[in-house]
Amino acid sequence: MFVALSSSAQNFHLGVFGGLSNYEGDLVDGAYKQSKGAIGITLAYELNDHWMARVGLTHAKVAGADKFSPKADLRLRNLSFESPVNEFSLVAEYSAFNLYARRYTPYFFGGFAIYHFNPYTYATNGLQVSLKPLSTEGEGLTNYPERKLYALTQMSIPFGGGVKFAVNDNIRIGLEVGFRKLFTDYLDDVSKTFVAESDLLAERGPQAVDFSYRSDEVGGSPLYPAKGQQRGNDKFLDWYYFSGIHITFRLPGTKETAGKKSSYGGGKKYGCPSSPL
Repeated sequence: MFVALSSSAQNFHLGVFGGLSNYEGDLVDGAYKQSKGAIGITLAYELNDHWMARVGLTHAKVAGADKFSPKADLRLRNLSFESPVNEFSLVAEYSAFNLYARRYTPYFFGGFAIYHFNPYTYATNGLQVSLKPLSTEGEGLTNYPERKLYALTQMSIPFGGGVKFAVNDNIRIGLEVGFRKLFTDYLDDVSKTFVAESDLLAERGPQAVDFSYRSDEVGGSPLYPAKGQQRGNDKFLDWYYFSGIHITFRLPGTKETAGKKSSYGGGKKYGCPSSPL
């Protein structure tokens, strides 16, 4: 009996995800105001009727810009960024109800992820400019040893949940929101204070100065801010999150085929569940 139960739990579910990507940081004010797209694929291993181990690959873009802020002082700051996000995640997923006995269930997940980002912005002539090499806040400059260069590949903690619906034994549709706790404040290349213009100019050149301070482009002071003047807020680290639809398909030919039959009536049409769990 133990062997039969173990075999019946060996299910693989292939999934596709599509939806919105957003970020929280210095260059956005409010959720979903500067949404971009996200797509991904997942592969889940069904441990039992409530638990799955899930790996995923997601490609997305995140963005933020002061020009969309309702606050005049932030619009005058005039900073902006975009970045691709490529993520590999491994999470444990828990379903409150057994979807072989119920039509729907809330579910929750958490784990760890590795992601790669690369923030950039646009010059006034429309050319794309990568931000990390410019050290806009003095990262890696000789006179600022405490400001280390940030890594473009980092770890995050993904967690979230949603509601999952069973179309039949093999197809499930989830409405999902997943948050990523990051360990950097430089997803948007904005975090702390301005460094001295002379230091930035000497080690990174005039382009670094131009993209560190952009208020002059929209009518602000033409004078570069004094060293130590606030540029961002490093009290809170950045976040990004995905929200959308996650559709999964149970792969044929896995060992569970004989053991996983729902109580909906025949396994393909819904009937009356025999048990809520």
